[in-house]
Amino acid sequence: MTLTSKRILMGNEAIAFGAIKAGVQIASGYPGTPSSEVMETIISHAKEYGIYAEWATNEKVALETAVGAAYSGANAIVTMKQVGLNVASDPLMSLSYLGVKGSLVILVSDDPGPHSSQTEQDTRAFGHFSNIPVFDPSTPQEAYDMTKLAFELSHAMETPVILRTTTRVSHGCADVLIEEINPVSRDIEGFTKDTRWTIFPKLITQRHPLLEELQIRMSDNFSEYFNHNSFNSVSKGSSNIGIAASGVSSLYAREAIKDCQGIFSLFKAGTAYPFPEKAAYEFMKDITDLIVVEELDPYMEEQFLQIAGKYHLDINIHGKKSGSFPVSGEYDVDVAIEGINHALDKIGSESCCLSHSGAAVKAEDIPPLPIRAPTLCAGCMHRTVFYAFKKAAAKLRSQTGIDSVFSGDIGCYTLGNARPLNMVNTCLCMGAGISIAAGLSHTQEFSSGQEAKQVAFIGDSTFFHSGIAAVVSAVYNSADITIAVLDNHTTAMTGHQPHPGIGVTAMGSPAQIIDIAEVLKSCGVRMVKTIEADDLDKCIDIAGEAMQFEGPSAVVFKGRCVAICKGTGQYIVDEDKCIGCNLCINQFGCPAIFSMSSGLPVIQDTCSGCGLCAQICPSDAIVPKEVSQ
Repeated sequence: MTLTSKRILMGNEAIAFGAIKAGVQIASGYPGTPSSEVMETIISHAKEYGIYAEWATNEKVALETAVGAAYSGANAIVTMKQVGLNVASDPLMSLSYLGVKGSLVILVSDDPGPHSSQTEQDTRAFGHFSNIPVFDPSTPQEAYDMTKLAFELSHAMETPVILRTTTRVSHGCADVLIEEINPVSRDIEGFTKDTRWTIFPKLITQRHPLLEELQIRMSDNFSEYFNHNSFNSVSKGSSNIGIAASGVSSLYAREAIKDCQGIFSLFKAGTAYPFPEKAAYEFMKDITDLIVVEELDPYMEEQFLQIAGKYHLDINIHGKKSGSFPVSGEYDVDVAIEGINHALDKIGSESCCLSHSGAAVKAEDIPPLPIRAPTLCAGCMHRTVFYAFKKAAAKLRSQTGIDSVFSGDIGCYTLGNARPLNMVNTCLCMGAGISIAAGLSHTQEFSSGQEAKQVAFIGDSTFFHSGIAAVVSAVYNSADITIAVLDNHTTAMTGHQPHPGIGVTAMGSPAQIIDIAEVLKSCGVRMVKTIEADDLDKCIDIAGEAMQFEGPSAVVFKGRCVAICKGTGQYIVDEDKCIGCNLCINQFGCPAIFSMSSGLPVIQDTCSGCGLCAQICPSDAIVPKEVSQ
């Protein structure tokens, strides 16, 4: 008898427990909101259940590591967010041709909104593109159940399986019924040499037809896998109007029609790819109008349109393409209500007009929240580095007339673009800052505009993720750039996960520290300096020296992340000395400093004691709190 228990779990935690229950043996990933907690949960239970878990240097490496494990017959999972799948897409597209021997689940968390991402891309389309099955859970319970099923399907079909979540599923909490978990057996078959694992054109020619046959087999056999589950479900209504939804949007749709749910037929799809065509056809043939509720791409809508055309169904489909629903952004119940009502207006139906009045408080009656612009933490070392380069650039411009362009990257330091720092002129994706700076430098000889020095900012974790190859290319092609590595000894943006420069693995074991300065030197950078980021004057001097160096130069700025390593003191303003110049406010943007109605600055208790403001105060009016007392 299998013992079960009910626990309140975040969706990501439920996925982790589902993987552990399924017998996962190898877990690899790269942190990224909203996916990080899956690996964090697995890591916290890894030793207990005999699992090997690691944070890889990037998503491509993470997937390739998991692939190697699956080739040996192991049960493996790899985790990332949607932009991480872009990085991993190279091995992913080839892997679908070769398949796996054990099982491989690829957890990808999409970020509609977006809340913390560069894009709003939809992984369901990626599954279709790569011919890899995609599960789309709507609740933490479904996330748990689908994870177990994904491992089962992967092993049975010898194919990787994508488990696609969105922010509200990943970070939503609910009661989840989980089963008793036993320690995982480490006994696997091991790697067997086979030409199947070597991807050459001749092999792909042979494997491609098999891959297409697999899609048909999976589509035909899905009903067998879902005999005892409700991931794809249909509820019949009294009208000829149907509503279809996927993932968390199915909850929004169900909530939207709760007062008249007996009127509409509802189709819920948990398997995004292969799409459950037979079930969809049976649903569609009894209705005249179909309203599709889904976030991001019109993926389901296109599937329904294809089915309608294939079977010559006389049905009207209302979704993003018809203008009933927004084509981007995160959905909620109100968006679902508005979209459904828009479709009902087009249909001309008087069956039911959905109302927002069921809410205890109407949205328009809620006062607006105060504006809280994203900003670097009080005491963040990045602010010192940005200010140092700002001063060094001003000096370079006054002496030579040469301007400066600052290319940023993905991480906390992206916030250097905010005023008053205004020190990030470009930002594309992880590791791109160095390459973009190099590209800009090579345009100088063709440009009729003002000459500029190119500076690229990159964090320590991002440097290992995808910055090293960009450094090699910049050196090889003699790009005249300065690289500023902001080393705060953690992956700060995503929850302070370790990386190769820290000296500890995900599971807490000691590891060889990879020294960033030594890596830069080994890549051929001729000027490499390392400096602590707590001395502003020295930072300004070394930033200026690096910017005046001809060819690739680099400075590694070392400091602490104040989110995990708090300062030991605080600063206050001595009102007797303060001249009211407000330099500390107008040049930093530190959230711990604000201006009073009197015009004098005040430092709040959120001050972490970095002392940057004290170093630039022209009247020495900013002093340690204990000194003033």
